[in-house]
Amino acid sequence: MFEPQERARVFATPLGVDLPRALVDGLVKRLAGQAPESWARVEIYVSTRRMQRRIQAILAEGPARLLPRIRTISDLGREVSFSDLPAPVSPLRRRLELTRLITALLTKQPDLAPRAALFDLADSLAGLMDEMQGEGVGPERLQKIDVANHSAYWARSLQFLEIVEHYFGETRAREPDAEARQRLVVEHLAKRWKAAPPAHPVIVAGSTGSRGATALFMQTVAQLPQGAVVLPGFDTDLPMPVWERLRDPIEGEDHPQFRFARLLETLKLTPADLPLWAPDLAPHNTARNRLVSLALRPAPVTDQWLSDGARISREMLEQACKDLTLIEAPSPRAEATAIALRLREAVEDGQVAALISPDRMLTRQVSAALARWDVEADDSAGQPLALSAPGRFLRHVAELFSHKLTATALLVLLKHPLTASGAARGDHLRFSRDRELEVLRAGLPFPTGDDLTGWSREKHAGDDERLAWATWLAGLIAGL
Repeated sequence: MFEPQERARVFATPLGVDLPRALVDGLVKRLAGQAPESWARVEIYVSTRRMQRRIQAILAEGPARLLPRIRTISDLGREVSFSDLPAPVSPLRRRLELTRLITALLTKQPDLAPRAALFDLADSLAGLMDEMQGEGVGPERLQKIDVANHSAYWARSLQFLEIVEHYFGETRAREPDAEARQRLVVEHLAKRWKAAPPAHPVIVAGSTGSRGATALFMQTVAQLPQGAVVLPGFDTDLPMPVWERLRDPIEGEDHPQFRFARLLETLKLTPADLPLWAPDLAPHNTARNRLVSLALRPAPVTDQWLSDGARISREMLEQACKDLTLIEAPSPRAEATAIALRLREAVEDGQVAALISPDRMLTRQVSAALARWDVEADDSAGQPLALSAPGRFLRHVAELFSHKLTATALLVLLKHPLTASGAARGDHLRFSRDRELEVLRAGLPFPTGDDLTGWSREKHAGDDERLAWATWLAGLIAGL
């Protein structure tokens, strides 16, 4: 599929390109004239399930052909050949272990941090461990940090970080975290492929290498005889001097192209060495790409806004901003409503639309607004357990053990879809509505079990089903 070459094989796709479709189009051109089974020999690794499904959907459009193997990078560790590696430790277990260690440390040094921050410290420390293990950074790197000329706070912070030393070395190999095991899998795979490279094409597409283990896997594949890496959203307008500055983590780590710069440096490539995945691959809006590239220049070279910005003509600026709309919402609610209205319009017009936002509260508000119009949003981040129907139910139940039962809390639980969800739910809702009217009329702020059974006997004498329901509910209240 690929011609032999000495350097690593990395391709670029410009900003604004539909990567899944471009990937399939590139495969069609490269496999044209080859045997039908050549498609089945191709192995593709992508970064997300969504991209995996999209590629499969494009291939399903036809014509009929054998399909390549499409996997996510996170599936590497599930292969049978890595079954000898220890299973990853659950995140909950690791956090509880860290909590115990931090508790012991705070007992010896009470002024190090407040007890209320115990679980937050455990979460923060677990996140640091994941990043260090994924990047292949050991605790000895922390010990080399010189804090002699800094305040005592930095020295105490380093002392606190000594907790993680226990989870490296032999412990990492015996009881690895999920990120540590992923790196072990990639390291084993790199050794195996170095000794016996696969003869079939292996392609990594759509990943930026934001995690250390993923970046190592991309480097391994790029150097295979029939391996290739297809970078998404590569900035072809960035000048070479800026690329060189991106190699410095202090200056370039917050730039979107920083990981690409590090990858190219590791593979001894320059941006000029990267051909497009398909020769006729063109961005949707060249002027917009150029404007975005200029706007995102690293902070030390923002003076280029004046020099390079002057070269952008009025016509190019108008083309760059074509079909862009700015909405200055007066409140977060108005912002969510405006976005939801535009998404609803897209659905009614049969268009494809997406909301991209780092604000999870905003995305939930937009999803709630769409739900009022029976439009179900496909949230790629998923739904938090606490906001799901079972999660909300458990939260309402948990509140009953810490607060006195109120009429409002009782009615919320009675109306929840998971309460009395069996065949008798119709009667349950009818009794609950009658009880709600009684509470509103009588003004009972803190109902008890005796109130419920007394209401059933006095107001609905002879209704055995209602009395049984009230007795059942009174027994539940008595257990709080």
